[in-house]
Amino acid sequence: MADDFETPRVLDEKMSEVFDWSDDSIPVRDALWDHYMEDNSHDTMKTESDMEKYLDMSDDDVKADAEKLLKK
Repeated sequence: MADDFETPRVLDEKMSEVFDWSDDSIPVRDALWDHYMEDNSHDTMKTESDMEKYLDMSDDDVKADAEKLLKK
């Protein structure tokens, strides 16, 4: 039954654990959500649509995209 469990995904890890440039303790998923909400005038439906792509991305792709969007 071990095949039924996934290893933690980048989306669920704390920003500070994934990126050495971040000291934020929120999950990557929440940081991306916040970014999209700010970017589209707090349109929840648009943000949900923007976030869907991350569910099918590899961890490496999520990390690269998050770094591009969130690193200041």
